[in-house]
Amino acid sequence: MTLLDVVIFLPLAAFLMILFFPKGSVEGIRRFSLIASTAIFIFSLGLIGPYWFNTPGRWTFVTDLPWISSPAIRYHVALDGISLWLVILSTLLTPICVLVSWRHIDKRVKEFFAFLLLLEFGLVGVFCALDFFLFYVFWEVALVPMYFLIGVWGHDRRIYSAVKFFLYTMAGSVLMLCAIIYLYTQAGNTFDYVRIVAGLQNGSIPLDSGPQLMLFLAFFVAFAIKVPLFPLHTWLPDAHVEAPTAGSVMLASVMLKMGTYGLLRFCVPMFPEAARRCSGWIITLAIIGIIYGALVAMVQPNMKKLVAYSSVSHLGFVVLGIFTFTQQGFDGAVYQMLNHGVSTGALFILVGFLYERNHSLEIASYGGVATPAPNLSIVFMITMLASIGLPMLNNFIGEYLVLQGAALVYFKWSVFAAIGVILSACYMLWLYQRVFFGRASDEVSRHMPDLNMREYAIIVPLIVLMVWMGTFTQSFIPPISASNAVLLGPIDAGRQVRNSTPPKGLRAQQNRAQQNKAGAKELSDAR
Repeated sequence: MTLLDVVIFLPLAAFLMILFFPKGSVEGIRRFSLIASTAIFIFSLGLIGPYWFNTPGRWTFVTDLPWISSPAIRYHVALDGISLWLVILSTLLTPICVLVSWRHIDKRVKEFFAFLLLLEFGLVGVFCALDFFLFYVFWEVALVPMYFLIGVWGHDRRIYSAVKFFLYTMAGSVLMLCAIIYLYTQAGNTFDYVRIVAGLQNGSIPLDSGPQLMLFLAFFVAFAIKVPLFPLHTWLPDAHVEAPTAGSVMLASVMLKMGTYGLLRFCVPMFPEAARRCSGWIITLAIIGIIYGALVAMVQPNMKKLVAYSSVSHLGFVVLGIFTFTQQGFDGAVYQMLNHGVSTGALFILVGFLYERNHSLEIASYGGVATPAPNLSIVFMITMLASIGLPMLNNFIGEYLVLQGAALVYFKWSVFAAIGVILSACYMLWLYQRVFFGRASDEVSRHMPDLNMREYAIIVPLIVLMVWMGTFTQSFIPPISASNAVLLGPIDAGRQVRNSTPPKGLRAQQNRAQQNKAGAKELSDAR
């Protein structure tokens, strides 16, 4: 057993243990959830060890054991520079979500914290699984607790939002399951990710262009729904608005990354030809999502819905970076996943703080909050500036790398995508002005205390991360770059092979030029 196995199964063990707590011991359940989730985070920090002094592009903490004999399903998990930071992001945000829900959740407390730990188990497993069947199990495990977090502890339209979330995600999951089963039969009855990717790349698993395209689209739709990529995004604003604060944080910060991680880990390396064929319209959808999400966010009267549409815009940058097929684009996409998880998670937490005080998500219910709560206004301002990509804060680096990768391939893509950066500054600054500036009403003044110690413990680590990730980028980027280089290697090799053989029209022109040159030489010699 490796340290990674401990990090994967500790949330499941904590989930099972919490079920035996009596329902009346609310404080005991809260304390146990906080201690267990904090311990899991501390254990996960040990995963950084192999990457601390070097940047291996290979898998680490590998466990490959038989699970089910027929069909051949294995418990195969491992870590690389991409999944490393996503696992740590998941384990960091879980104790923060426990603290966020400490007083806000007062009904069915045991069930709430149990589902939160089960969600952590599913999320960590998704980022580590190297067996397709195991990956699918973790994928579905993560779906169930989020459905209940929205449907039981959400707001007025929680049932509608939970069912919509479930149906969208399940539709994509069914497509992905069909593609996994087909791959299993073509790969000689194995679900092993490493063997399947190697077989597809070296040709030992033969796939014609038609089946490869259909498999790519099946995986792509499943992951695009989870991102969510325009126009498959309509479930997200409803889910965010109705979910409790902890549910919104885990959904935006980690769960949406399941989709972008799937695009990077599965779609591109397994089906590079199909990915390149489809990259044009996928990038078009990504850029539409960047601009559309920002424009819709600009007119939202609800704070949570505004932040939800900002996620549609920001995650469009991640998809754009992936489908540039460049080192800068890949690095920027992964780093933007982490940046979005930190800054947007903090935004949802701060909106939750405002809701706990004033019991309203409508922007019009606020104004002048900076007067009674100056410290709250300061941390909100830092988070807002990080979200819009201010230099020296985290989002700037990810967006810059993505735009650089896009500019290297086709400059106009970066120009259109940069419009989203400008629009994000518009809607976030306008939100901040309407909520925090102006004269505070008597209602706001009475019900707007400043941050307390629990809230400082929640938000200060995220503020520190925003500054750290924006200024000391090399603390995070090298493992990401090493793993992305491994993913890009076979893709670049295939591109070089294709480019070494000129197209038919170019070959004909070259032949005619050689014939003309030979004819001119003969004529010159004759003279």
